Amino acid sequence: MRKINLLLAAMILATTLLKAQTVATFEALSLAHTDTFYTNFTASGTDVGFNDGLVHFPCVYDTSFGGYWQTGFAYSNMTDSVSSGFMNQYSAKTGIGYGGSAKYAVAYCYDPTTYANNCVLKMVDSAMGHPVKGCYVTNNTYAYNSMRDGDMFARKFHNGDWFKISARGYLHGTLNTDSVSIYLANFLHPDSNDNYILNTWEWFNLEPLGKVDSIRFTLTSTDNGAFGMNTPAYFCIDNFTTYESFDTTTPPTTLVQVSQPASMKAYPIPTKNTLHVDVAGALVYALNITDMAGRTVWSTADAAAQYEINTADLSAGMYVLTVTSNKGKATLQFTKE
Repeated sequence: MRKINLLLAAMILATTLLKAQTVATFEALSLAHTDTFYTNFTASGTDVGFNDGLVHFPCVYDTSFGGYWQTGFAYSNMTDSVSSGFMNQYSAKTGIGYGGSAKYAVAYCYDPTTYANNCVLKMVDSAMGHPVKGCYVTNNTYAYNSMRDGDMFARKFHNGDWFKISARGYLHGTLNTDSVSIYLANFLHPDSNDNYILNTWEWFNLEPLGKVDSIRFTLTSTDNGAFGMNTPAYFCIDNFTTYESFDTTTPPTTLVQVSQPASMKAYPIPTKNTLHVDVAGALVYALNITDMAGRTVWSTADAAAQYEINTADLSAGMYVLTVTSNKGKATLQFTKE
């Protein structure tokens, strides 16, 4: 009995280590009152960002020309989801954080050195060098209204337009080649009724990036001019979730670990209500399904070598299944009837 109890305790401990997570919700960060946002002009031109969870969110303000936000992240509890224009740059189109929370963060993606629409956040302490689970994202009100209506700098979006976030990870100062993307606006659908500008919080799965010390977000759009992207380079983020004890060197016995290279099969294809996934030769971390526009429609981090995915709620069409494991990533295209 003692041996059984020890084994059970070891399995519980290993599972806890694998799944230990910290969520940056921004709720504990102080703001003077409602409908305000983080500003800090104490060190012009340098990082005056903030930490939440196990993440550092850089932020740079400049005191020139009366003071302005130069790049990075700012947390906010702004509720104005209506007003258009630059003066409403700190507001989410949802008017509230994920799950009805008061606070969220706004990202302004602009590199003052390269002029690229990038911003980078950094893992700290025990989250460094581990995979990141992901975060919720939505549109900033200024960017949303600009795409919906057009303004003096950007055009109104029409068929063929898109606006998206792409993410890549750094590990030990090297930018990894793997990337993941999610659309903030997608007007690529054959049926124009399916076109959208995102105004809800959507999960952005970052696990396929693997081990990271920091993550670079890049905004791109089909509306560009002589000075770069015309679409306002903002998005909002909430519940950024890190793994601080993601043990890939000594995996727990509750997960499959074999020495052969990974292989994957899924059946039946086409599928209707259930897609069976079998993975051999790998320690499985996550499963992810994206539509053909690159938007995540389903994901889980509670994955195993044999898994049944409920596909009943997916619309008919083509999808891509991605399995993330200690052997890398494997993808498979399938059809939902």
